[in-house]
Amino acid sequence: MERNGLMSFAPAAALIDMDGTLYDSMGHHADAWYRMISELGIDCDHDEFFMYEGRTGVDTINIIFRRAYGHDASPEEAKELYRRKTVLFSEMPPVAPMPGAQRMVKELLDRRLTTVLVTGSGQNTLLSRLDKDYPGAFPEGMRVTGHDVTKGKPHPEPFLKGMQLAGVNAENSIAIDNAPLGVMAGAASGAFTIGVTTGPIPEQALLDAGADIVYPSMEALADNIGKLINPFNMSI
Repeated sequence: MERNGLMSFAPAAALIDMDGTLYDSMGHHADAWYRMISELGIDCDHDEFFMYEGRTGVDTINIIFRRAYGHDASPEEAKELYRRKTVLFSEMPPVAPMPGAQRMVKELLDRRLTTVLVTGSGQNTLLSRLDKDYPGAFPEGMRVTGHDVTKGKPHPEPFLKGMQLAGVNAENSIAIDNAPLGVMAGAASGAFTIGVTTGPIPEQALLDAGADIVYPSMEALADNIGKLINPFNMSI
């Protein structure tokens, strides 16, 4: 747990990504992005959208537009294209919570950590399910979405806003994410950053992005919450 000379750690908040972390949804997102971009007649690779995970919808659209056309989409184009992507996503079968994620969140709540959602998504299909699937964990006012930031992941702004909502500093925060861009954002915010491999992105990519520790699944993270927090959180 020692990092940058840190000899004690009393986490008060956990800042948690949504897609690929709380929900097994990244396959559907990649499918929806691929279909929407292909409808425009733009060549793209299905799996590239896993690497954009964590970016806001506008950021993802502009990456594709700059590559295809040499310029960003207009705000109106980006809004309409993201709306189309959300429709395609909502037409797919419902996704399930990521195995182990509900237990992981409960372990954090049982240890009195404040849990804050930090996602680049604005996908209401999943946001509207949080209260049911994760009761009490992410109430309104404890959510940072793609609509709440001007700079999405890998910029630290989403996690810094999450700290503000929780009323904590970086040294008392844990960031949990499954994607390199999210890990980069967590690390840049100063939070102790946990990477979790829940999809095709390898462990080394998360370590290279700045993760302090990487687990092979959400179930493995849930199994180890006590080892991570109890020895250091002596006030609980």
